[in-house]
Amino acid sequence: MRRTIKDLVNLKGKVVLVRVDFNVPIDKSGRVLDATRIMGALPTIQYLVEKEAKVVVMSHLGRPNGYEINKSLWQVYLFLMSKLKCKTYFVNDCIGKEVKDRISTMENGTVLLLENLRFHEGETKCDMDFAKKLASLGDIFVMDAFGVAHRKHASSYGVARILPNAMGFLVEKESQVLDQVLTEPKRPFVAVLGGAKVEGKIKVLETLLEKCDTLLIGGAMAYTFLVAKGIAVGHSMLENESVIVAKRILKDAEEKGKKIYLPVDHIAYRDGDKKQKSFTTDKLVEDMVGCDIGPKTISLFTKLINGAGEILWNGPLGMYEDPRFQKGTAKMAKAIAQSPAYTVVAGGDSVSAVKKSGFGDRINYFSTGGGATLKYIESGSLPCLDVIQERLI
Repeated sequence: MRRTIKDLVNLKGKVVLVRVDFNVPIDKSGRVLDATRIMGALPTIQYLVEKEAKVVVMSHLGRPNGYEINKSLWQVYLFLMSKLKCKTYFVNDCIGKEVKDRISTMENGTVLLLENLRFHEGETKCDMDFAKKLASLGDIFVMDAFGVAHRKHASSYGVARILPNAMGFLVEKESQVLDQVLTEPKRPFVAVLGGAKVEGKIKVLETLLEKCDTLLIGGAMAYTFLVAKGIAVGHSMLENESVIVAKRILKDAEEKGKKIYLPVDHIAYRDGDKKQKSFTTDKLVEDMVGCDIGPKTISLFTKLINGAGEILWNGPLGMYEDPRFQKGTAKMAKAIAQSPAYTVVAGGDSVSAVKKSGFGDRINYFSTGGGATLKYIESGSLPCLDVIQERLI
């Protein structure tokens, strides 16, 4: 068992570095559009505050190329400050003398948010010199950023190798929920996968075939599977190099007695149509481009979802970024939320769709990871969790 913050003792006056995932969508006015990840980290921060630690919070925001003002965590700080009852501060960098000076003047039970880690290129490269500079700021490291736990970055993987460490409540909960889904799911277990790349999800698909009873596939990767079954997809997004893999997965499913369901109709447009007028079709031929699941597929998937005992959903069922092609994902979000099954939703677009449906409070668990959730399903752990110390018995 990995250590959690409840295994840490004598925290009063200690500087605790907490890696969180505050990579949240922000509009042009600086308003946080979805605070799921921030709210998920609050229990860990508040616990450390109550233990009178000096809590130094680290995160990234977006993929900046050096300093970019619109990627500053100052915007997140304003939101965070409104949610915490303790004194909360912000500093304009994440390493250096100014940061150390601010930490040295912190009172017990207060919070300091550091500036965007990715303003330094050493973060994503897991540069150990950068990791050592971060580690020098604190006494203890707490990993509570599940959404980036699959990446070996300096602030997570690097710092954890230097300082005494533990998991935060969010990471602990994520691990527990996914372990339960994969080892003791309520039957029938239905997995819903959307998004694009088949190649990046091969191991996930293989693992889910072992664990689930039924697999529903939508999104762009559905077209690769349709071609693998000999069905025309017109000019829809297709990974030709993954067709052989898709054929193997379909064959494996048949041999294991597992059901894989693909779209039976589509919302599409004609390639070259300047106005791109959308229409519904059962078959994608010639210059048609499929962009969402159609009404027959929605009905089929909804029926299967209604009969599930447990549901895991990751990835949109269509081109969700385009308002014309959001209906399939929105309908699935509503169906999953209204299902009597135990439900776990992962991935930004999936979470967003459920919350927009107005039934978000009916989901049993929102995972803060997208890629991290899929990687956890693949291997049962993540690199940044593997470096957390074992709990002393």
